Amino acid sequence: MDSSDALIARFLALHPKTIDLSLGRIQRLLAQLGHPERRLPPVIHVAGTNGKGSTIAFMRAILESAGLAVHVYTSPHLVRFHERIRLGQFGGGRYVTEDRLVEAFRRCEAVNAGEPITVFEITTAAALLIFSEEPADVLLLEVGLGGRFDATNVIDRPAAAVVTPIGHDHAEYLGTTLKAIAGEKAGIFKRGCPAVIAPQDYLEADQTLRDEAGRIGASPLLVGQQDFSIHEEGGRLVYQDENGLLDLPRPKLIGRHQFVNAGTAIAALRAAGFEQFEAQAFEAGLTRAEWPGRLQRLNRGRLPEIAPPGCEIWLDGGHNPDGGRVLAAAMADQSERSDAPLVLIAGMLGTKDSGAFFKNFSGLAREVVAVPIAGQIAARPAEEVAAIAGSVGLTTSIASSVESALASLHNYVWDRPPRVLICGSLYLAGEVLAANGTLPE
Repeated sequence: MDSSDALIARFLALHPKTIDLSLGRIQRLLAQLGHPERRLPPVIHVAGTNGKGSTIAFMRAILESAGLAVHVYTSPHLVRFHERIRLGQFGGGRYVTEDRLVEAFRRCEAVNAGEPITVFEITTAAALLIFSEEPADVLLLEVGLGGRFDATNVIDRPAAAVVTPIGHDHAEYLGTTLKAIAGEKAGIFKRGCPAVIAPQDYLEADQTLRDEAGRIGASPLLVGQQDFSIHEEGGRLVYQDENGLLDLPRPKLIGRHQFVNAGTAIAALRAAGFEQFEAQAFEAGLTRAEWPGRLQRLNRGRLPEIAPPGCEIWLDGGHNPDGGRVLAAAMADQSERSDAPLVLIAGMLGTKDSGAFFKNFSGLAREVVAVPIAGQIAARPAEEVAAIAGSVGLTTSIASSVESALASLHNYVWDRPPRVLICGSLYLAGEVLAANGTLPE
């Protein structure tokens, strides 16, 4: 019997491009499958540049804390494809099994009959097929890339469409201006369906999202810091909208930006009709949310044993300029709590603005240790990553792997153990979790 990996390898031969933004191919396949996208539980659709996964993680934790079964579709995965498809069940979801995934892949392959289709499109069709056949109360659906022509944008009437903070990324597909990028993300808004816009970092993006939501006729339109407010007070999250105020504990996920993601999650759930939850569900959800590879501290596993004693190791897949900005802010906050020399271990793809990413750490990081990303043709050589980091004034060195980079820290003479941030790519984050033996659950 074919494995899911073998089937995905076959899917790669169906289209000459890995990414080819279009809805025609997946709409054809879904029609041939009997339109599983029309037999789903209520869908909350989430687009954005940064914070999509964290916002979904908060929503899932809140919904599950309220006793609901929650399907979740996210991408990319960190270690195994199965992470993309979480099936809802009471008491918490589970990743799709290999047998169930293979069965759905084979059905899609048979119906597709060799027609051109990208891997993301055919695997998204398989996910929707699985979700349509498994009972749940809600489906949290993450956009893969962009929004307007993303394969997930086949839902006619979402319970809510959410756009998290917009920034520069994937310019080769979405455009080079914030207006163009925001316009593509706004493509998930639907006439007569609730639209939730997270507090934005850029006025141009915020205005474009509002304009597009108005043009499409999304309703109601909820805009962060206008229709719902989020702020930190005394280390707690204070959320307020027309339904009242929630005084909630600090989100479990690390970083100031997670207050925005958590607040956006609450707004999205209320817009989607889940405003009846008791405050305890929101409290429990914020303190239970898990999202691997995003400011995740590695306290156990093989890698902490390689690093110097007392060394903190943090892992984050952030890779674009705004991702770098929030990571730098989070590391600065950690330094205020307990000062330690910051070392970045970084690997990056050639499609990312590495210079803008590293510039956020000028004056903060003592050193950048550049490493390759195994198995990624598009990855920058470690020498190139080091050169780019050096061009923005950072001290750099090169290592052959994350393990070698951690081992090299024993050679430094500092007055206290370093704080290490492994960053620059979700592919690198997945490689690290696999090497550490702490796989996503």
